[in-house]
Amino acid sequence: KAHTVMAEGGMAASLAHVDDRDGWTTHFRDTMVGGYRLNNPRMAELHAKEAPDRVRELEEWGAVFDRTRDGRILQRPFGGHTYPRLAHVGDRTGLELIRTLQDRSVGVGAQVYQEVIITRLSMEGGRVNGAVGYRRVDGVPMAFPAKAVVLASGGVGRAFAVTSNSWESSGDGQALAYRAGAEFIDMEFVQFHPTGMVHPAGVKGLLVTEAVRGEGGILRNADGVRFMWDYLPEARRHEYAATDEEARAWVDDLTEGRQSQHRRPPELSTRDNVARAIYTEVKEGRGSPHGGVFLDISYLPAERVQAKLPSMYEQFKELADVDITAGPMEVGPTMHYIMGGIRVDAEIGQTTTPGLYAAGEVAAGLHGANRLGGNSLTDLLVFGRRAGEAAADAAASAPANEELDPDFVEESVADMFAPFERESGEDPNRLHEELQQTMSSLVGIFRLESDLREAIERIESYKQRWGGLRVTGPRRFNPGWDLVFELRNMLVVSEAIARSALERQESRGAHSRLDYVGQQEGWDQVNVHTHRDGEAMVVEQRPVVETPPELAEHVVVKG
Repeated sequence: KAHTVMAEGGMAASLAHVDDRDGWTTHFRDTMVGGYRLNNPRMAELHAKEAPDRVRELEEWGAVFDRTRDGRILQRPFGGHTYPRLAHVGDRTGLELIRTLQDRSVGVGAQVYQEVIITRLSMEGGRVNGAVGYRRVDGVPMAFPAKAVVLASGGVGRAFAVTSNSWESSGDGQALAYRAGAEFIDMEFVQFHPTGMVHPAGVKGLLVTEAVRGEGGILRNADGVRFMWDYLPEARRHEYAATDEEARAWVDDLTEGRQSQHRRPPELSTRDNVARAIYTEVKEGRGSPHGGVFLDISYLPAERVQAKLPSMYEQFKELADVDITAGPMEVGPTMHYIMGGIRVDAEIGQTTTPGLYAAGEVAAGLHGANRLGGNSLTDLLVFGRRAGEAAADAAASAPANEELDPDFVEESVADMFAPFERESGEDPNRLHEELQQTMSSLVGIFRLESDLREAIERIESYKQRWGGLRVTGPRRFNPGWDLVFELRNMLVVSEAIARSALERQESRGAHSRLDYVGQQEGWDQVNVHTHRDGEAMVVEQRPVVETPPELAEHVVVKG
C-alpha cells in the first residue's frame, strides 16, 4: 500500500485533449509560477515535457481513464493550471495508478517484501550499500544488501494532528536519508489542502478532492457569501471569472465538453491561497457549524455528480450522512503534502549521498513553495522512472555486495529490540500525540517566531524522551513498536520543518509568517537547505538554481 491511493483528482500532463492550446511550456509556466519560482527549473522542465509520455505509458500498461466523446483520455481543470490538464479516473485516480503499477511489477517479476519496517540504511566506503529492518508479521529482523537504494516512501503527514495522509506517511525515507548524510531542501513549505472533512470528529482531515472544485464546486461561508473573490492575488486576478455568471458559464462549457473561452472560477486559485482564505473565514467568525466552510456542487445534475465524483458521494453519505447531490459539504484545511524533502539531482534523482536515490514526495525540487494539484502523480511517474533507471545503471557497474557488515547488523538488531527490553518507560502514543499537537498549533498554516522557537525547544525535549520509549506485547504486528521508529523519523522531519520555517523570514507560497507578512526582497532567490553536522541540524540559505533564458521566457506572467 502507498499513500498514492489517496490521490483522487488526477495526474497533470499537457495532453491537450480537452483544450488544444495546452502544451509543455504552459505546464512549465504554471508549475514555476505556482511554486513562486523557487522550483528547480530543470525538474519543472523535465516534468512538463515527459508527463504526457508517462500517462500514455500507464495507458499502455492497462490503466483505465475517463474518456472524451471521441475516446481520448479526458482531462479536468485544477487550481493553478491554465487549461484542463488532469487525466483522471473519476475521483479514484491514485488507486488506478497503484493497481496498474502493481500489476506491472508482478508482470516483470519484481520481488516484493510486504509489511517490512526499515530502520536503518547501511553505509560502506561512503556510500549506501543496503538496509536493515524487520517484518511486521512476525518481528523477524531482515537485512537487504544492495548496490543502490531508491527511496519512494512519501510524506510526513502523521507529524500533524489533522492530516489527509494515511498511517504510513511518517517521514521514514526523509529521516533515513538524513541520517545517511543526505540533505533536505525547502522543508518550510508544508501544503495544507483547503478541503478536508471537518465532521464527524472521527474522520476530521479526510481528503475532499480538489476535483469537487474542478467540476464546479462553490465555496461559501456561513453568510452564504462566495468569498474566494476577496482573496485572489491582485497580480493574478485577471485569470479568474469576475462574476457568478462568468463562473457558471465556465462550468456549463466544462459540463458539455466544450473548450471554454471563459475564465476559471475563483475556487480554482492555488491551494495555499484557498487554504488561507478558508482559515481566515473561520477565524473571523464566518465558519460553518463544525468549524469549516461550505463546499457546494449540488446545483449540478445529481447523475453527473455521482458519475464524476463517486468516491466523494459515497464518503459523505457513509461517514457524515450528507448527500452531496442535495446539499453542501462542510470542509476545512488539512495537512496534505510537503513540497520540501531530500535534495536530489534533477536528471537522475540521486541524493547527495552516493548510492542513494529518491523520487516522489520524499524528494524535493520540482514544486518550489507550493505544489499544484495533480503534479504529484506525474512527479512520481517522471522522476520515479528516472531514479529507477539511474539506480539500475549504477548497480550494474557496482561491485558485488553479498552481505552487510555483521557488526552493523548486530548493532541494528539491538536497536530494534531495545524498546521491549526496558523495564519501564514512556508509551510512544503519548509522545506522538504531543508532537502532533506541537506541530499543528505552532508550525501550522500561520507561523510566528516565538511559536517556532517554542516548537524547536519542545522537539529537542521529545528527542531526549525518545530514548526512553517502551513497548510491550508480542512482536507480531505491534503498532506501538512500529511507532517507536516512526517517531524517530517524525522528530527529524518536524525539526527540519520548524527550523526552516524560522529561517525564512517572509511569507511565500505555503509558508505564512504573521510577523513577516508578504514576500520579502531577496527571498525569491533563496532556498533553505538542511543537513546534519554530527548530532546537530544545520540550516542555511543557498541561491536558487538559475533559470536558463530559454526557459525564463516561458515564465513571464501576462497581465
